[in-house]
Amino acid sequence: MFDWIDSLSPSQQFVLFSAIKVAAAFSVLMFMVAYVVLLERRLCAFIQDRRGPNRAGPFGLLQPAADAVKAFLKEDFTPAHVRKVFYWLAPAIVMMPALINVAIIPFGSKIGGQSMVIADLNVGILYTFGFVSLGVYGIILAGYAANSKYPFLGGIRSTAQMISYEISMGLSVIPILLLVGNLNLSEIIRYQSGTVGWLPAWLPLPNWLVFQSPMTFLAFAIFLGAAFAETNRTPFDLPEAEQELAGGYNVEYSSIKFALFFMGEYANMILASAMMVTLFFGGWTLPVFGLDQPATTLPGGLAHIAIFLAKVFAFLVMFVWVRWMWPRFRYDQLMDLGWRRFIPLALANIVVTALVLWLKA
Repeated sequence: MFDWIDSLSPSQQFVLFSAIKVAAAFSVLMFMVAYVVLLERRLCAFIQDRRGPNRAGPFGLLQPAADAVKAFLKEDFTPAHVRKVFYWLAPAIVMMPALINVAIIPFGSKIGGQSMVIADLNVGILYTFGFVSLGVYGIILAGYAANSKYPFLGGIRSTAQMISYEISMGLSVIPILLLVGNLNLSEIIRYQSGTVGWLPAWLPLPNWLVFQSPMTFLAFAIFLGAAFAETNRTPFDLPEAEQELAGGYNVEYSSIKFALFFMGEYANMILASAMMVTLFFGGWTLPVFGLDQPATTLPGGLAHIAIFLAKVFAFLVMFVWVRWMWPRFRYDQLMDLGWRRFIPLALANIVVTALVLWLKA
């Protein structure tokens, strides 16, 4: 049935399989964005003793489809006072970094000899942080283009917040890179595969970085806090604080452009969760049932993808739970945590990790 694939040249096969992986990754990402929104609405309803969406389809499972139809059919109104070029450009810029960074996430081992990563770059970490830093421009442009005080204040807040926490997020990863000695995300996962050797076989402890030392646990804690700030999630949602800014930088947007901001936030949550799973929790590996070894068969490869998505889902539940359980920081507390806590701790963690590795050498 697929004999025609063998007749293609290696470059044509590469293009074909890359296109298939891009389509699959994009489809899964959009599906997760839709249903993480549903998860958030149902979980917050549970916390507040409400029912949540339960009319569109069984158990409300078709609510994301109804929301998508509503977003497309609502009037796409452009206010007369906005700066139109920037106004149209901002939503796309917010959404793009998450879509682009999915390309370097290793979401599985192999299926049919094809690695389950679109672009297995040797500088994967640098690529990720380079594109993540572009997301702030979309929010800045949205605040500037709206030509209104509330969006402008939201854009200014977001600029300071995201730049501040990008520094601590980048610094938090350096101890991991020192330990692994590689910037390739697939190599970081391979380093974490397996179990701690001195434990009995019936009690496997994963060899994931977060369990290895206090330094790696501190790196994870800083990365986690910075991830909440970078995605503008509670308790760091100052750029869109409804009580103060009536929604912040997206006040003047409607229809599909507003939906792009909404989707961008959840896509960035998924990307942040995938990065934490990759860097600190072993990616697609699992230290039981032999699944910690690379698999080339179809069932094993699909199992690895399922493991990766299950870990990502656990982090997404945590993102949602924190939003509805924690209060919002004041802005001075937010900046104090970033500049006077996270950055000094991250720098100290780098020094300590380097000294420990030097003494062990």
